[in-house]
Amino acid sequence: MPVSLTRGVHVAFAALVATSALRYLTNHGPGGRWWLVVALVAGVVAAYAVLVALARRPSGAAAGRLVLGLLLAGWSVLVLVAPSFAWSAIPLFFVCRSLVPVPGAHVLVGAVAVVTGVALFRLSGESDWAAGVGPLVVAALLSLAYDAIVRQAGERVRLQEEVAVLAERERVAREIHDTVAQSLSSALLRLEAADQRWDAPHDATRDAAREDVRQAAVAVRGSLGQTRELVHDLVEPAAAVDGVEPADLEAAVLSAARRHVPGAGLTVVGDPVPVGADVAHALARIAQSAVANTHRHAGPARLGLTLTYLPGAVALDVFDDGRGFDVDAVASRSAGATGGFGLRAMRQRVEQLGGTITVESAPGEGTVVGVQLPTANVGEDGT
Repeated sequence: MPVSLTRGVHVAFAALVATSALRYLTNHGPGGRWWLVVALVAGVVAAYAVLVALARRPSGAAAGRLVLGLLLAGWSVLVLVAPSFAWSAIPLFFVCRSLVPVPGAHVLVGAVAVVTGVALFRLSGESDWAAGVGPLVVAALLSLAYDAIVRQAGERVRLQEEVAVLAERERVAREIHDTVAQSLSSALLRLEAADQRWDAPHDATRDAAREDVRQAAVAVRGSLGQTRELVHDLVEPAAAVDGVEPADLEAAVLSAARRHVPGAGLTVVGDPVPVGADVAHALARIAQSAVANTHRHAGPARLGLTLTYLPGAVALDVFDDGRGFDVDAVASRSAGATGGFGLRAMRQRVEQLGGTITVESAPGEGTVVGVQLPTANVGEDGT
C-alpha cells in the first residue's frame, strides 16, 4: 500500500478500537465481562503493534502472517463478545490485502466480513438482515478499491521507470554527440582535406596535408579517451562535486573549443566565481558542440568565445563570421526526426539547468550562440 494509506489504516484501527472500548465501558460499566473485553482489547492491540513492527522488516513476512492470524482470532472473539468492535473490521480488510497474497487475502477478507456481519446482526437484536449482509458488500467494494489502488501505483512506477530510461538515453545521446561524434567528424574533415592535397607538387601543400593527418590522429585519440570516459561513467558514475573554480571552468571551455578550432580564444568578463559542477560540464559541452558545428558548416575566418560572470549566473557566447544559417529551418528539423540534434541537445542541457539559450544567425551573416545558466546547480540552494 502507499505510505499515506498505510498510516491512515493504522490511525483508523487505533481510533475505532479506542472508540468501541469507550462505548462498551460507558454502556456496560465495570460489571459483567468487562475484564474479558479489556484483556481481548489489550491482546488485539499488542498483536497489531507487533504486526506493524514486523511489516517494516524485509524478513518479517512469514512471522507477520502468523501474528496476523493471531490478531484475527483474538479480534473475532472480541467482536462476538462485544459486537460494537465490529467497526474495526474496515482497516483489517486493508491489512489482510496488504500482507497476504491473493487468493488467500480474499479468504481472510471474506472471513472478517462474515464475523462482522454476525456481530452487527446480533447487535441489532437479530432483526436487521441488512446489518448482516452489509459487511460482505463493503468487503467486496474495499477489495475492488484496493485492487485499483495497487494497479494505479504499479502504473505510476512503470511510467516513472520509462521516463528515467528515456532521460538517460537522451543524456547518453547528448554526450556521444557532443564528444565522440564531433571529434570523429573533425577528424574526417581533416583526413578528407589531406587526401585532396597529399599528391600536390608543392612541399608546403604536402606539409599541410601531413599536418591535417596529425591533427586527425589527435582528434581520433581524443575520441577514444572520451569513449572510455563515457563507458566508465555508465558503469561507475562520477562522484558529485560541490563546485568548479573559475580557472578550471575557463580551461575546460577553452579546451573543448580548441579540439575543433585550435586557434579559438576565450574572453572573460566580470568577477569570476565558482559554478556548479553540472553547470561547468554543460558549458564545456555546449562550447564544444557550437564550435564543432561552426568548423564543420560555417567556414568562418574568425571565431571567439566570451564567458561572462553575472550576479547569480554565468553566460557563454560563441560567435563567428561564417556562412550562417536559417535558424527557423534548423529548429523545425530538430523537432522532427532529421537533423539539428546538436541544437536540440544544447537546448536540453540548458533547460534542465534552468537557463536560457538564444541562437542568432542568418545566411551570410555569421552566428551567435548565447547561453545563460544559474551559477549553482538547480536545486542546490533551493532555487
